[in-house]
Amino acid sequence: MICGMIFGWRCAPPDSTLTVARRLPLIVLLLLLGWMFWSSPTLAGIASGVAVFLFGMMALEQGLRGLTGGTLEALLRRSTDRLWKGLAFGAGTTALTQSSTLVSLLTISFLSSGLLGLKQGLGVIFGANLGTTTGAWLLAGPALHFNIGAGALPLLTFGVVFILTRNRILRALGWVLVGIGFLFLGIQWMKEGFETFQQAFDLTEFAMTGLGGLLLYTLVGIVATVIMQSSHATLIIVITALAAGQISYDNALAVSIGANIGTAVSTGLAAITTNIAGRRLAAAHLIFNLVTGLIALVFIQGFLCAVELGSRWLGIAEDNYTIRLALFHTLFNLTGIAVMVPMIGRLVHLLETKMKPAEVKLDRPKYISDQMLETPGAALEALRRELLRLFRRAFSLIARILNYEAGELRQANRHDTVAQPPARVHVVDVDKVYLGTIKPLHGLIVAFMARLPVEGVRARQMTLLRVASQDLIEAVKDAKHLQKNMVRYLQSEQEAMRNEYLDMRRNLGHLLARLDELAAVEEPYEDMELELSELGTRIEENDIVNNGRLDELIRNNRITAEQATSLMNDNAYSYRISRNLLGMARATFQPFAQLDAELRDAIELNPAEVRTLLAEIGNRQVEEHQVEEQRKEP
Repeated sequence: MICGMIFGWRCAPPDSTLTVARRLPLIVLLLLLGWMFWSSPTLAGIASGVAVFLFGMMALEQGLRGLTGGTLEALLRRSTDRLWKGLAFGAGTTALTQSSTLVSLLTISFLSSGLLGLKQGLGVIFGANLGTTTGAWLLAGPALHFNIGAGALPLLTFGVVFILTRNRILRALGWVLVGIGFLFLGIQWMKEGFETFQQAFDLTEFAMTGLGGLLLYTLVGIVATVIMQSSHATLIIVITALAAGQISYDNALAVSIGANIGTAVSTGLAAITTNIAGRRLAAAHLIFNLVTGLIALVFIQGFLCAVELGSRWLGIAEDNYTIRLALFHTLFNLTGIAVMVPMIGRLVHLLETKMKPAEVKLDRPKYISDQMLETPGAALEALRRELLRLFRRAFSLIARILNYEAGELRQANRHDTVAQPPARVHVVDVDKVYLGTIKPLHGLIVAFMARLPVEGVRARQMTLLRVASQDLIEAVKDAKHLQKNMVRYLQSEQEAMRNEYLDMRRNLGHLLARLDELAAVEEPYEDMELELSELGTRIEENDIVNNGRLDELIRNNRITAEQATSLMNDNAYSYRISRNLLGMARATFQPFAQLDAELRDAIELNPAEVRTLLAEIGNRQVEEHQVEEQRKEP
């Protein structure tokens, strides 16, 4: 209760070790920050510098995503057919963007969607590890020898002005400028903080030599990186502290080794909830960094000799420990790559053998049971309720495919939320979610239908439910096909295509949200059919092939012929998703027992006429389904 009041969490049960492992770094960080702000203004300044630096990294990453559009994705797609290309891509893009997180997320997305193999992904990740060393060179070189804080203010000013514009490219450029400005400002604050701190307290009193100091400060680097979720932040702290004389050179080397290991540990924790491809990649990253760190620790004296020789060759002064630290960081990462690259094939085999996808567990129905086979009327109502459960699972999956959160679509102010472009475009492993949550329940529903003895009106009702279940599955499958171009064009630089896919996303989002509202109605709703008819009219109006929107885009040369083909195909997917969801809603949103009562009491038909009317409704639903099937045929 106490932790929930303080942090807004529900307290985990005692055996929830995973939850505790995720929250522990944040708890430690908050306690440490509280102590720093309470004990010393100087320590508070250093902490603020770290926070500003981290915020700058996030702003820079966001800007680069918007500025590059699909460029990085296209480069990644073309740069993985050879191992050396993947290494070069990982190193080059990380050096350019100064964000190994951005490169890692792209790689995991491509792995999850099946566009990239594990071997190619490992090449990119290994290269990204080398690319992070460029940050140490930048921090140890010009960043510490100039007042870069003075250059932060113009960057922040111009960056904010660009962010306030409506042009997407200028906004992205604004975030880049703001990110660089905050990076500069954070470095300057940390440098000044350590220089001031040196006058009051000498951290070198805690310096340790020998094996004990090497292991202790390696652990410090691991813990610091896991807490801050950034090896760049750990390195900037170490380099500024080293420049201010607040940490010994030997201990700084150990912290840099720990930072390398820590970044893989934090990646592993973040990848626990991803699919099997993401977990394999995180495990490989952890193995690579552990092996690299172990090599650096065991052969530390050999690396120091190599740093000495390299410093003489490069003309680095003997007392320039910050540049020597950057050189050490580069050398042991290069050594790790040289050792691990020849073993990539064995590593892939090991990971694929030892880390297998979890077996799909059979779902448990909530409403249907074998005892209901003797009471078809109650069984059909239970089946209808199970289909509503299936719809809610499909609703969540399709929402994620469209880059919505299911909770967003259920909010009272969802109309504003649905219209907003996604802050970050991601790829959903549709097969994993489908096999884990949708297919098992659908299989139980279909099996129960096959064993339920019905005839007459009940047989017609069963037909409606069977068609509805198939409509729901078809909607999910079409959403999977839609995802490829949806992800591509939502972040495209081509404005016309981006706007069309945003419209497609928004229309589907509104439909999902309204259907979810109608599915939650428990009492008889006399305007249900009217609501569904209005939704059907809107679906037809949004069909850009029939309403002439596609022809207009082509005539005005706003899209190419290739783009027109993609848009036409994806419009068909969107149309089928909408129609299938609507057909499912018509069959399942009104209870059969309530429908029978309404027909008898309101219209006063005799039982034979009621059966005839229900049969006509069933026939109409089947005919609509057949029309949709014919539409799918080429």
